[in-house]
Amino acid sequence: MKDFFRLLALLPLPVLHAAGAALGWLSFLASPAYRRRFLANAAQADYRFAQVRTAVSEAGKLIAESPRLWFGRPVTIQWDGAELISAARAQGRGIVFLTPHLGCFEITAQAYAARFGPITVLYRPARKPWLRELVDTVRSRPNLDSVPTTLSGVRQMLKALKAGEAVGLLPDQVPPEGLGAWAPLFGRPAYTMTLSTRLAAQTGATVLLAWGERLRGGRGYRVHLRSWSRGEVATDAVGAAAQVNAEMEALIRECPQQYLWGYARYKQPRTESKTGISA
Repeated sequence: MKDFFRLLALLPLPVLHAAGAALGWLSFLASPAYRRRFLANAAQADYRFAQVRTAVSEAGKLIAESPRLWFGRPVTIQWDGAELISAARAQGRGIVFLTPHLGCFEITAQAYAARFGPITVLYRPARKPWLRELVDTVRSRPNLDSVPTTLSGVRQMLKALKAGEAVGLLPDQVPPEGLGAWAPLFGRPAYTMTLSTRLAAQTGATVLLAWGERLRGGRGYRVHLRSWSRGEVATDAVGAAAQVNAEMEALIRECPQQYLWGYARYKQPRTESKTGISA
């Protein structure tokens, strides 16, 4: 599988994105469950299908671009708001990056690592062995460490923040039961992780919002940075989760055409064995 991905990585990004767009529409048309969830989630945020139909192809591009990002040559990256990173680093503080399922979230950590230095990102290990091995191999690169959603992974993130480094999370990923809180997202309760705000509270780190815009025609990506705009991070789990969701809503509304509307954001959290991670 790695050899196949390396072969795909040789293709130009415009070709991969064109193939991905076709894949996105094929998935949308072939899966009634996926299509219903996509439409329901968009409607929950008051978007008509005509307003977000581009997101169908963007979801496919997310899959097709992975080989290039993991194994291929560096891609063109533009920056919007990089001065926020420089300001946080000048204070000697760690940075907690919060990135929703918007655009190319893979590129945000890669871009930071290439330009600014070490970053540790939290990821959920794939359930299929072949995919887990692939992801574990390609997601660790110079200045970029990937840690699993375990107590050990959280400890590594705390260590990085205390050393003044950066960490990255997908805060709109549904955590296991007991590791989050219910808070509204586009007016509907969504189970939301509170780990990100706890990391910031425990280390005094700066919280920044980031998302990677996929530029048209395969011309590369633009990383957008935004400040946390909700004042002091709430100390209670529900309040913190509500703040995070409000920040995510604002980012998504910047470019709803690249949000992953088919993601099961409102699902019930799954039950897992205890990891020692607290919400």
